[in-house]
Amino acid sequence: MPEESPVVKASLVAGERTYQVELRLSGHFQPIDGRFHWSARMSAGPEVVALLRSGRRDVLLAGRNGADPVPARLVELNPWGEIRVAGTGRPPG
Repeated sequence: MPEESPVVKASLVAGERTYQVELRLSGHFQPIDGRFHWSARMSAGPEVVALLRSGRRDVLLAGRNGADPVPARLVELNPWGEIRVAGTGRPPG
């Protein structure tokens, strides 16, 4: 059974608004394009769910460690109310 990834507290930035979220990250290096691809299950409030449902996909995610935000894409809402988010390159955290 795979080990559960730790929770990463982060900030989601969409336009002028910032939302506090929690991420469970996973990722892998893709040798075909030479990039690191990551995804996360994101626990977020109803405001972020409303962003996804409104068609907003491109956001920024910043971890709490002071690193610069990274581009991310809101993918889908799962049956448990979590949002799947994905990106390439350095993951937030």
